[in-house]
Amino acid sequence: MTDPLTPHLLLVHQYPSCFPRIRIDRGAIRFVLSGATLMAPGLTSTGGRLPPPEEGLREGEVVVVEAEGKEEACLVGTLRMGTQDVGEKKKGVVIDEGHFLGDGLWKLDLE
Repeated sequence: MTDPLTPHLLLVHQYPSCFPRIRIDRGAIRFVLSGATLMAPGLTSTGGRLPPPEEGLREGEVVVVEAEGKEEACLVGTLRMGTQDVGEKKKGVVIDEGHFLGDGLWKLDLE
């Protein structure tokens, strides 16, 4: 298995400082929570946040996505392009699939 392990959002909420983070703006929240592909404009516009270039994340790394104005992470997934490329190009697919609040994995009853 070559794919990186993606943590469950409950684990991310318990240990938020253990995972690299990026932030989407308010306009992208409803799309992410409906399972849409995360596109670069949601991260590069006002309200979005990428790490500084010296702390950039590479394509293929698992990242936690937090939303502007919210305390809990809303998505965890694998980057399809590095954060430096996202900041430079300002367009394109950043995360095309992941685990988000309200999806089937989130609703799974483990008790």
